[in-house]
Amino acid sequence: MAKIFVTRKIPGDALDKLTNSGHEVKVSEFDRPLAEEELVERVKGVDAIFSLLTDRIDGDLIDAAGPQLKIISNYAVGFDNVSVKEATDRGVVVTNTPSDEVNESVAEHAWALMLVLARRIVEADEATRKGAYKGWEPNIFLGVNMVGKTLGIVGLGRIGSKVVLRAKGWGMRVLYNKRTRDEKAEKELGVEYAQLNDLFARSDFVTLHVPLTDKTRHMINKDALAKMKKGAYLINTSRGPVVDEHDLVDALRSGHLAGAALDVFDNEPNINPELIGMENVVLTPHIASATWEARDKMGEQAVEAILDTFAGKKPQNLVNEEVWEKRRK
Repeated sequence: MAKIFVTRKIPGDALDKLTNSGHEVKVSEFDRPLAEEELVERVKGVDAIFSLLTDRIDGDLIDAAGPQLKIISNYAVGFDNVSVKEATDRGVVVTNTPSDEVNESVAEHAWALMLVLARRIVEADEATRKGAYKGWEPNIFLGVNMVGKTLGIVGLGRIGSKVVLRAKGWGMRVLYNKRTRDEKAEKELGVEYAQLNDLFARSDFVTLHVPLTDKTRHMINKDALAKMKKGAYLINTSRGPVVDEHDLVDALRSGHLAGAALDVFDNEPNINPELIGMENVVLTPHIASATWEARDKMGEQAVEAILDTFAGKKPQNLVNEEVWEKRRK
């Protein structure tokens, strides 16, 4: 019988399969991220860690768990919270939870953020609730049409491709940038490859769909923002540290950018207070994948990864493929 620790309660009933599997399963009693010392204490002696993106899993934590730890099943698509190299060096399997359900949810949220920015829906809603609506007027909350505009997608992966499909329905021209040009996607999706600076200069809306790496950290900084088209909008549903929030504030305050919508932040859960006070900024609390469909799938995948690993079956969505043959058994 293996010991499994789940770092936080999750929605849905995916954990039922885990608790009914005959293994010893403990779920954190706190509905919040655990402090480092709490996490260290609770993982001691476990064979599997069911982690969330708010959990920092590094080599010290893996060592604290002990040599019997076999898998870190990360309930998230991104895995920048897990030191994959240190897990690999110790023979520990790391998995994540990408899926069409998550891709659709994040793409829909990115698109929703674009719409509320373009049509100033959040501002209009707040004003209406405060009693400012006195009847139709010709010049209040003027926004912009999205039809015919140019959308720049930074990172044309699974989620970015879903965003493209929606943009085509609105008659938008779509530019994309990724590490390797994707001629297949260009033919199938009708998108145009552009160097990053060219994409910035030509796009009315720029949406970010890149993982957090050393190269993407603060890639949207003072220099990048200055190269963006005047009056453009920035949308980020990827990872907060991709954007330098201080530089973003400057670009918004100067009027160079017309607006920004952020679902993720540089120092979560803390948000730059200047962003909070700006009317042309829309903020959501890291909920791009927050649909029942996505969360159910994520839970199912995270549980299956643990059970497959214990059964000696190679789990799907294995992040560190090279560790499988030399994994801890």
